[in-house]
Amino acid sequence: MKKRNNKKKPKQSNFAKLSIFQNQKYKFKKKCPLSGKGAPIVDYKNLKLLKRYVSENGKILPSRITSVSLKKQRELSISIKRARNLALL
Repeated sequence: MKKRNNKKKPKQSNFAKLSIFQNQKYKFKKKCPLSGKGAPIVDYKNLKLLKRYVSENGKILPSRITSVSLKKQRELSISIKRARNLALL
């Protein structure tokens, strides 16, 4: 008679099971950092803010990574492009 291997696999937490392609049963939506009370104003002259939303290669980071709302993402991309044209970035 053969011995069976009765070792159980360790259970993974729900957070480890999350994937981009799964149905969104667990939603972790962050609030937009540029909206709301006390939020910084998006402007092409505010270089400290704009550099936070640009990658090392100079590309604009997508809103799914930065959790910026659609309206503010448009303002952000326009102001980054203006700063590039004026050689500020």
